[in-house]
Amino acid sequence: MPTYHDLGYRSLFTHPELVRELVTNFTPFKLFDNIALSCFEPADPVYVSEGLAARQNDIVWRVKIGEQFLYVYILLEFQSGVDRWMALRMQNYVGLLCQSLVKRHALAPSLHLPPVLPLVFYNGVPHWSASTDLAALFMDAPAELAPFQPSQRYFLIDQQRLDAETLESNSTLLALLFRMELSSASEVRNTILPALVTWFNDAPQASLMRSVEVWIECLAKRRGEPASFTFDSIEEVTDMGRKYATWAEEFEDIGFQKGSEKGKAEGRTEGQLSALRGVLTHLLHKRFGDLPEAAVQRIAAATQADLEQWCQRSLDAPGLDAVFGDRATSA
Repeated sequence: MPTYHDLGYRSLFTHPELVRELVTNFTPFKLFDNIALSCFEPADPVYVSEGLAARQNDIVWRVKIGEQFLYVYILLEFQSGVDRWMALRMQNYVGLLCQSLVKRHALAPSLHLPPVLPLVFYNGVPHWSASTDLAALFMDAPAELAPFQPSQRYFLIDQQRLDAETLESNSTLLALLFRMELSSASEVRNTILPALVTWFNDAPQASLMRSVEVWIECLAKRRGEPASFTFDSIEEVTDMGRKYATWAEEFEDIGFQKGSEKGKAEGRTEGQLSALRGVLTHLLHKRFGDLPEAAVQRIAAATQADLEQWCQRSLDAPGLDAVFGDRATSA
């Protein structure tokens, strides 16, 4: 089942504008510069292997380059977690794509296969530790066999490690959305969301606007803040900014800062306790996966002081036992 992460980014990258922004602003490849949007065409991402096992890559585009109708296929894979076998998956995607082109007689007159650019877009918190080269997944082969070993590489776009200053100086829509996912609550509320409104006022595109609204809603759900979002008014956009922030800013927003008397008072209400439980549960799930029932019960019965302490520990704790101060919940 597609995750909120997948659905949000699939919604964005159904638009050629954002595909072009991705490859021209966030990869080192220059051959896509100054290519007209009309040269970007979506391709069918569903392939069927010889054994009739369907495989689907997230997004596939082809780009016509030059007067000789050279098509470069762009395979986009969206990841929120590290996959050790990503290079192997990409080899499968590329192979199935090429098989599909051959079967559909969709090759150039020369009958050569087109070049392919495999892109992995990753926005997880842990550093990407998987090899980008398939060869690294194989044992060292004897010298006689080395020339016959498979080879496949992909280009990684690691959103969490993008340079903040470079993003800020980039005026594209995609850069604004990346900043929205990575920035503090105050910057999102005061700078980025108003900039998004201005961007669409200057370049009104209803379909693209709706895709951005879907992406923001998916971002909210991943952050534990399900909400409907539209660009109907600047006031609504500004108010919604408090919902999309880094975890540390969200803690501050619900009164987690001990120095804030107002935050303490709000935290004593049941609504704020529920919000704090939701933040803790979502953060623990993001760091450690599905929670055992004992941990769920502890969170449901916890006081505000317990929840605040566990939130502090969860930021750098090596495991659930370190968060709760015992080993009962890690079983």
